[in-house]
Amino acid sequence: MKKAFLLYIKGMAMGAVDVVPGFSGGTMALITGIYDRLLAALAATPQALMLFVLGRIAQAWQACDASFLLVLLLGVLTSVFTLAKGISFLMAHHPVPLWAFFFGLVMVSIWLVAREVGAWRWDRLLALVAGTVFAVWITLAAPLQLTADPLTLFFAGALAICAMILPGISGSFILVLLGLYPAVLGAVKGLDIPLLAVFALGCALGLMSFSRLLSWLLSHLRDLTLAFLAGIILGSLGLSLPFIDFGVTLVTHVVLFALIYKVLPDAHIRWSDVLVGASMTALLFAIGKHLIGLYLGSSSTTMEPAVP
Repeated sequence: MKKAFLLYIKGMAMGAVDVVPGFSGGTMALITGIYDRLLAALAATPQALMLFVLGRIAQAWQACDASFLLVLLLGVLTSVFTLAKGISFLMAHHPVPLWAFFFGLVMVSIWLVAREVGAWRWDRLLALVAGTVFAVWITLAAPLQLTADPLTLFFAGALAICAMILPGISGSFILVLLGLYPAVLGAVKGLDIPLLAVFALGCALGLMSFSRLLSWLLSHLRDLTLAFLAGIILGSLGLSLPFIDFGVTLVTHVVLFALIYKVLPDAHIRWSDVLVGASMTALLFAIGKHLIGLYLGSSSTTMEPAVP
Protein backbone atom coordinates (compact mmCIF):
# COMPACT_ATOMS: atom_id res chain seq x y z
CA MET A 1 0.00 0.00 0.00
CA LYS A 2 2.86 2.37 0.82
CA LYS A 3 4.53 1.75 -2.55
CA ALA A 4 1.23 2.32 -4.36
CA PHE A 5 0.70 5.61 -2.53
CA LEU A 6 4.21 6.81 -3.36
CA LEU A 7 3.63 5.88 -7.00
CA TYR A 8 0.34 7.80 -6.92
CA ILE A 9 2.18 10.87 -5.62
CA LYS A 10 4.75 10.52 -8.42
CA GLY A 11 1.89 10.43 -10.91
CA MET A 12 0.46 13.60 -9.39
CA ALA A 13 3.86 15.25 -9.76
CA MET A 14 4.00 14.25 -13.44
CA GLY A 15 0.50 15.63 -14.04
CA ALA A 16 1.24 18.91 -12.26
CA VAL A 17 4.39 19.49 -14.30
CA ASP A 18 2.64 18.75 -17.59
CA VAL A 19 -0.02 21.40 -16.96
CA VAL A 20 2.69 24.08 -17.21
CA PRO A 21 3.74 24.83 -20.81
CA GLY A 22 7.45 24.13 -21.23
CA PHE A 23 7.99 21.45 -18.60
CA SER A 24 7.67 17.71 -19.14
CA GLY A 25 6.15 14.96 -17.06
CA GLY A 26 8.94 12.77 -18.41
CA THR A 27 11.36 14.97 -16.48
CA MET A 28 9.52 14.11 -13.26
CA ALA A 29 9.58 10.42 -14.19
CA LEU A 30 13.37 10.67 -14.52
CA ILE A 31 13.76 12.50 -11.21
CA THR A 32 11.56 10.02 -9.33
CA GLY A 33 13.28 6.97 -10.84
CA ILE A 34 10.36 5.39 -12.72
CA TYR A 35 11.26 6.39 -16.29
CA ASP A 36 12.59 3.03 -17.54
CA ARG A 37 9.73 1.10 -15.96
CA LEU A 38 7.21 3.52 -17.47
CA LEU A 39 8.63 3.15 -20.97
CA ALA A 40 8.75 -0.64 -20.69
CA ALA A 41 5.12 -0.78 -19.55
CA LEU A 42 3.94 1.53 -22.33
CA ALA A 43 5.94 -0.35 -24.97
CA ALA A 44 4.26 -3.61 -23.91
CA THR A 45 0.74 -2.17 -24.22
CA PRO A 46 0.06 -3.42 -27.81
CA GLN A 47 1.05 -6.97 -26.82
CA ALA A 48 -1.17 -6.73 -23.76
CA LEU A 49 -4.10 -5.60 -25.89
CA MET A 50 -3.67 -8.64 -28.15
CA LEU A 51 -3.66 -10.94 -25.12
CA PHE A 52 -6.75 -9.20 -23.79
CA VAL A 53 -8.59 -9.71 -27.08
CA LEU A 54 -7.70 -13.41 -26.94
CA GLY A 55 -9.24 -13.62 -23.49
CA ARG A 56 -5.96 -14.03 -21.59
CA ILE A 57 -6.74 -11.18 -19.21
CA ALA A 58 -4.34 -12.12 -16.39
CA GLN A 59 -1.40 -12.41 -18.79
CA ALA A 60 -2.37 -9.13 -20.43
CA TRP A 61 -2.41 -7.40 -17.04
CA GLN A 62 1.06 -8.66 -16.20
CA ALA A 63 2.50 -8.02 -19.67
CA CYS A 64 2.01 -4.26 -19.53
CA ASP A 65 2.54 -3.87 -15.76
CA ALA A 66 -1.05 -2.62 -15.58
CA SER A 67 -1.08 -2.12 -11.80
CA PHE A 68 1.84 0.29 -12.13
CA LEU A 69 0.24 2.16 -15.05
CA LEU A 70 -3.17 2.36 -13.38
CA VAL A 71 -1.89 3.89 -10.15
CA LEU A 72 0.37 6.28 -12.06
CA LEU A 73 -2.47 7.32 -14.39
CA LEU A 74 -4.78 7.97 -11.45
CA GLY A 75 -2.16 10.30 -9.99
CA VAL A 76 -1.71 12.14 -13.30
CA LEU A 77 -5.47 12.57 -13.82
CA THR A 78 -5.97 13.70 -10.23
CA SER A 79 -3.34 16.37 -10.70
CA VAL A 80 -4.66 17.52 -14.08
CA PHE A 81 -8.28 17.88 -12.95
CA THR A 82 -7.53 19.37 -9.51
CA LEU A 83 -4.47 21.55 -10.14
CA ALA A 84 -5.28 23.00 -13.58
CA LYS A 85 -7.10 26.01 -12.15
CA GLY A 86 -4.52 26.57 -9.40
CA ILE A 87 -1.55 26.42 -11.76
CA SER A 88 -3.35 28.69 -14.23
CA PHE A 89 -3.80 31.20 -11.38
CA LEU A 90 -0.11 30.99 -10.43
CA MET A 91 0.95 31.44 -14.07
CA ALA A 92 -1.19 34.57 -14.31
CA HIS A 93 -0.38 36.17 -10.94
CA HIS A 94 2.89 34.66 -9.68
CA PRO A 95 4.78 33.44 -12.77
CA VAL A 96 8.33 34.03 -11.52
CA PRO A 97 8.22 31.74 -8.44
CA LEU A 98 6.34 29.05 -10.40
CA TRP A 99 8.76 29.02 -13.33
CA ALA A 100 11.70 29.27 -10.94
CA PHE A 101 10.49 26.15 -9.13
CA PHE A 102 10.28 24.17 -12.37
CA PHE A 103 13.56 25.70 -13.54
CA GLY A 104 15.17 24.09 -10.50
CA LEU A 105 13.55 20.74 -11.35
CA VAL A 106 14.97 20.94 -14.87
CA MET A 107 18.46 21.71 -13.54
CA VAL A 108 18.29 18.69 -11.23
CA SER A 109 17.08 16.44 -14.05
CA ILE A 110 20.03 17.46 -16.26
CA TRP A 111 22.42 16.31 -13.56
CA LEU A 112 20.48 13.08 -12.96
CA VAL A 113 20.49 12.15 -16.66
CA ALA A 114 24.12 13.17 -17.24
CA ARG A 115 25.41 11.00 -14.40
CA GLU A 116 23.75 7.94 -15.96
CA VAL A 117 25.99 8.20 -19.04
CA GLY A 118 28.74 5.63 -18.70
CA ALA A 119 31.57 7.57 -20.36
CA TRP A 120 31.45 11.04 -21.89
CA ARG A 121 33.24 10.44 -25.20
CA TRP A 122 33.02 12.57 -28.35
CA ASP A 123 29.92 10.79 -29.69
CA ARG A 124 28.08 11.40 -26.39
CA LEU A 125 29.05 15.06 -26.49
CA LEU A 126 27.84 15.27 -30.09
CA ALA A 127 24.50 13.74 -29.05
CA LEU A 128 24.30 16.28 -26.21
CA VAL A 129 24.81 19.16 -28.64
CA ALA A 130 22.29 17.69 -31.10
CA GLY A 131 19.67 17.38 -28.37
CA THR A 132 20.30 20.93 -27.23
CA VAL A 133 19.99 22.31 -30.76
CA PHE A 134 16.78 20.35 -31.33
CA ALA A 135 15.20 21.65 -28.12
CA VAL A 136 16.23 25.24 -28.83
CA TRP A 137 14.74 24.97 -32.33
CA ILE A 138 11.46 23.71 -30.86
CA THR A 139 11.30 26.42 -28.18
CA LEU A 140 12.00 29.22 -30.68
CA ALA A 141 9.48 28.00 -33.28
CA ALA A 142 6.68 30.41 -34.19
CA PRO A 143 3.30 29.30 -32.76
CA LEU A 144 0.59 28.14 -35.16
CA GLN A 145 -3.14 28.83 -34.91
CA LEU A 146 -4.84 25.55 -35.77
CA THR A 147 -8.57 24.97 -35.57
CA ALA A 148 -9.70 22.71 -32.73
CA ASP A 149 -11.52 20.21 -34.94
CA PRO A 150 -11.59 16.47 -34.04
CA LEU A 151 -8.93 15.36 -36.55
CA THR A 152 -6.53 18.12 -35.52
CA LEU A 153 -7.07 17.35 -31.83
CA PHE A 154 -6.43 13.65 -32.46
CA PHE A 155 -2.98 14.24 -34.01
CA ALA A 156 -2.24 17.01 -31.50
CA GLY A 157 -2.83 14.48 -28.73
CA ALA A 158 -0.40 12.04 -30.36
CA LEU A 159 2.30 14.72 -30.59
CA ALA A 160 1.66 16.08 -27.11
CA ILE A 161 1.88 12.69 -25.41
CA CYS A 162 5.18 11.98 -27.17
CA ALA A 163 6.51 15.22 -25.71
CA MET A 164 5.09 14.29 -22.30
CA ILE A 165 7.17 11.11 -22.02
CA LEU A 166 10.20 12.82 -23.59
CA PRO A 167 12.10 14.74 -20.88
CA GLY A 168 12.63 18.43 -21.52
CA ILE A 169 9.79 19.31 -23.92
CA SER A 170 6.28 19.24 -22.51
CA GLY A 171 3.04 18.22 -24.10
CA SER A 172 1.54 21.51 -22.97
CA PHE A 173 4.22 23.45 -24.84
CA ILE A 174 3.54 21.46 -28.03
CA LEU A 175 -0.13 22.42 -27.67
CA VAL A 176 0.91 26.06 -27.28
CA LEU A 177 2.96 25.83 -30.50
CA LEU A 178 -0.06 24.35 -32.28
CA GLY A 179 -2.36 27.05 -30.88
CA LEU A 180 -4.55 24.41 -29.18
CA TYR A 181 -3.55 24.86 -25.52
CA PRO A 182 -6.53 27.12 -24.60
CA ALA A 183 -8.98 24.69 -26.25
CA VAL A 184 -7.61 21.62 -24.45
CA LEU A 185 -7.26 23.36 -21.07
CA GLY A 186 -10.79 24.72 -21.44
CA ALA A 187 -12.05 21.21 -22.17
CA VAL A 188 -10.36 19.92 -19.00
CA LYS A 189 -11.86 22.69 -16.87
CA GLY A 190 -15.31 22.34 -18.44
CA LEU A 191 -15.23 18.50 -18.64
CA ASP A 192 -15.96 18.49 -22.38
CA ILE A 193 -16.09 14.68 -22.70
CA PRO A 194 -16.35 14.38 -26.55
CA LEU A 195 -13.36 16.67 -27.12
CA LEU A 196 -11.33 14.98 -24.39
CA ALA A 197 -12.17 11.53 -25.81
CA VAL A 198 -10.80 12.43 -29.26
CA PHE A 199 -7.70 13.94 -27.68
CA ALA A 200 -7.23 10.83 -25.51
CA LEU A 201 -7.39 8.52 -28.55
CA GLY A 202 -4.58 10.50 -30.15
CA CYS A 203 -2.60 10.24 -26.94
CA ALA A 204 -3.05 6.45 -26.94
CA LEU A 205 -1.69 6.22 -30.50
CA GLY A 206 1.35 8.33 -29.59
CA LEU A 207 2.04 6.30 -26.46
CA MET A 208 1.97 2.92 -28.18
CA SER A 209 4.26 4.02 -31.02
CA PHE A 210 6.79 6.41 -29.51
CA SER A 211 7.30 4.55 -26.23
CA ARG A 212 8.42 1.42 -28.13
CA LEU A 213 10.98 3.46 -30.09
CA LEU A 214 12.34 5.21 -27.02
CA SER A 215 12.47 1.99 -25.02
CA TRP A 216 14.44 0.28 -27.83
CA LEU A 217 16.90 3.18 -27.98
CA LEU A 218 17.49 3.05 -24.22
CA SER A 219 18.06 -0.71 -24.42
CA HIS A 220 20.48 -0.70 -27.38
CA LEU A 221 22.00 2.82 -27.44
CA ARG A 222 21.58 3.87 -23.83
CA ASP A 223 24.50 6.28 -23.40
CA LEU A 224 23.85 8.09 -26.70
CA THR A 225 20.13 8.31 -25.97
CA LEU A 226 20.68 9.63 -22.44
CA ALA A 227 23.15 12.21 -23.75
CA PHE A 228 20.60 13.31 -26.37
CA LEU A 229 17.89 13.53 -23.68
CA ALA A 230 20.20 15.57 -21.46
CA GLY A 231 20.72 17.95 -24.38
CA ILE A 232 16.95 18.27 -24.88
CA ILE A 233 16.48 19.12 -21.22
CA LEU A 234 19.35 21.63 -21.38
CA GLY A 235 17.94 23.28 -24.49
CA SER A 236 14.47 23.51 -22.92
CA LEU A 237 15.85 25.95 -20.35
CA GLY A 238 15.41 28.59 -23.07
CA LEU A 239 11.72 28.52 -22.17
CA SER A 240 12.66 30.30 -18.95
CA LEU A 241 14.25 33.26 -20.78
CA PRO A 242 11.56 35.69 -19.56
CA PHE A 243 12.82 34.92 -16.06
CA ILE A 244 16.51 34.52 -16.86
CA ASP A 245 17.49 37.24 -14.37
CA PHE A 246 15.94 35.20 -11.59
CA GLY A 247 17.71 32.08 -12.84
CA VAL A 248 21.10 33.80 -12.99
CA THR A 249 20.57 35.14 -9.46
CA LEU A 250 19.62 31.69 -8.20
CA VAL A 251 22.68 30.04 -9.78
CA THR A 252 24.91 32.78 -8.33
CA HIS A 253 23.50 32.13 -4.85
CA VAL A 254 24.07 28.39 -5.28
CA VAL A 255 27.72 29.00 -6.16
CA LEU A 256 28.22 31.37 -3.21
CA PHE A 257 26.59 29.05 -0.68
CA ALA A 258 28.55 26.09 -2.11
CA LEU A 259 31.83 27.94 -1.58
CA ILE A 260 30.80 28.83 1.96
CA TYR A 261 29.86 25.23 2.80
CA LYS A 262 33.04 23.86 1.21
CA VAL A 263 35.60 26.32 2.57
CA LEU A 264 34.42 27.38 6.04
CA PRO A 265 33.76 24.03 7.82
CA ASP A 266 36.80 22.34 9.36
CA ALA A 267 35.84 19.03 7.74
CA HIS A 268 35.96 17.30 4.37
CA ILE A 269 32.58 17.49 2.59
CA ARG A 270 31.96 15.94 -0.81
CA TRP A 271 31.03 18.32 -3.61
CA SER A 272 27.84 16.33 -4.27
CA ASP A 273 26.66 16.99 -0.70
CA VAL A 274 27.78 20.61 -0.88
CA LEU A 275 25.80 21.26 -4.08
CA VAL A 276 22.63 19.69 -2.66
CA GLY A 277 22.83 21.82 0.49
CA ALA A 278 23.73 24.96 -1.44
CA SER A 279 20.86 24.45 -3.89
CA MET A 280 18.31 23.99 -1.11
CA THR A 281 19.63 27.03 0.78
CA ALA A 282 19.56 29.20 -2.34
CA LEU A 283 16.03 28.09 -3.15
CA LEU A 284 14.79 28.80 0.38
CA PHE A 285 16.58 32.16 0.29
CA ALA A 286 14.82 33.07 -2.99
CA ILE A 287 11.43 31.97 -1.65
CA GLY A 288 11.92 33.97 1.55
CA LYS A 289 12.94 37.07 -0.38
CA HIS A 290 9.87 36.76 -2.60
CA LEU A 291 7.53 36.33 0.39
CA ILE A 292 9.04 39.37 2.12
CA GLY A 293 8.54 41.36 -1.07
CA LEU A 294 4.89 40.28 -1.24
CA TYR A 295 4.36 41.23 2.40
CA LEU A 296 5.98 44.64 2.02
CA GLY A 297 4.02 45.25 -1.18
CA SER A 298 0.69 44.40 0.44
CA SER A 299 1.55 46.50 3.49
CA SER A 300 2.37 49.57 1.39
CA THR A 301 -0.91 49.30 -0.57
CA THR A 302 -3.07 48.99 2.57
CA MET A 303 -1.29 51.69 4.54
CA GLU A 304 -3.31 54.90 4.65
CA PRO A 305 -1.51 58.21 4.10
CA ALA A 306 -0.96 60.29 7.19
CA VAL A 307 -3.27 63.26 7.64
CA PRO A 308 -1.27 66.53 7.63
